[in-house]
Amino acid sequence: MSKPLTFLCVATFFKGVDFLRTLKQLGCNVLVVTKKSLENEPWPLDCVDEFFYLEHDNNSPENMHILKEGIAWVMRSRKIDRVASLDDFDVEKAAFLREEFRIPGMGQTTARYFRDKLAMRMRAAEAGIPVPAFSAVFNDEAVTHYLNTVPGPWVIKPRSEASAIGIKKVHSAREAWQVLHEIGSERHLYLIEQFKPGDVYHADAISNEGKLQFCRVSRYLAPPFEVAHGGGVFRTHTVAFGGEEDKALQALTAKVMDAFGMRYSASHTEFIRCHEDGQFYFLETSCRVGGAHIAEMVEFSSGINLWSEWAKVEYAQASGSAYTLPPVQHQYAGLVVSLSRYTHPDYSPFQEPELVWRLQKNQHIGMIVVADNRQRVLELLDHYAHRIFEEYHASLPPKEKALN
Repeated sequence: MSKPLTFLCVATFFKGVDFLRTLKQLGCNVLVVTKKSLENEPWPLDCVDEFFYLEHDNNSPENMHILKEGIAWVMRSRKIDRVASLDDFDVEKAAFLREEFRIPGMGQTTARYFRDKLAMRMRAAEAGIPVPAFSAVFNDEAVTHYLNTVPGPWVIKPRSEASAIGIKKVHSAREAWQVLHEIGSERHLYLIEQFKPGDVYHADAISNEGKLQFCRVSRYLAPPFEVAHGGGVFRTHTVAFGGEEDKALQALTAKVMDAFGMRYSASHTEFIRCHEDGQFYFLETSCRVGGAHIAEMVEFSSGINLWSEWAKVEYAQASGSAYTLPPVQHQYAGLVVSLSRYTHPDYSPFQEPELVWRLQKNQHIGMIVVADNRQRVLELLDHYAHRIFEEYHASLPPKEKALN
């Protein structure tokens, strides 16, 4: 009888419980590397064989060296068959370990396309995928040419942060240069991009053998950038099944995955439909399950648990077995989430039969609704967002990346 496969899961945020559970149900040994500060989170202890801890979660050379030395010690007595990164910030760690210990899976070059926003844009443009006009900010002359030839406003954003962290919107060349001077010696870690007002979409997918196995397209009603920088209530919902948006963005997602070298993983990809020309533009992608409880919304809409299916794909690749996607449902779903001024918000005013999920997290309020009719989902999201903003909402200043 062959030995069970051993998966090393890097998770320096608390997430991926269903991923870990599924691996264990498939008979795998499961090892988890996480931050020491997350030791007491409600990990599924019955599904994890061993935990290993890092003091810091950053990807500095020093921390990577500590990670490498620790895993080298682990591998003296345990064979690791696969490495999985459960969060955006762990993609580099997992790719680094695969390269160092020659473990199959996504290496550092391909991982760049799923973490480095400059690499993403350059590769997308090379593949003929529309992207907003952008530039690296390495060279003064190139930046000056960009600012003189591409109409503003622009956004200056970190190449490797997640969500809307560290993004600065600027309206003039003078303002752009001021931000770049403030960034100082870390300027090479940023890019500049034309800000295109429009509707922002996300495609949440599972790939296997280089092909999309599943893809659900949704549209934000309050994009993450607007929520992070202007306060407000986060909302997203499923687009019309088989409609123009659905077809166009499923095709674009497949094109992005192919161009970026995706073989097998979950992915979360964002696009914007520009108000000015009606065209879809690629914004960014990641080889992970979408955050902010999008995975729960996708599951209520489709019956597909992204974490669990991702684990099954990883297992199929490692074991040489076949992967089969479960039957996909087509329900319209919507998600609303906000910080709450109350530690434990009262959900009793929300009693609609379409309400299927309530977020249980201190200082947060969040709900998912499901209906056969998309318009009903939109009506409920509008109603809930208004009520939450008036009676529950709290906001914090946007999390910024420190400037030198």
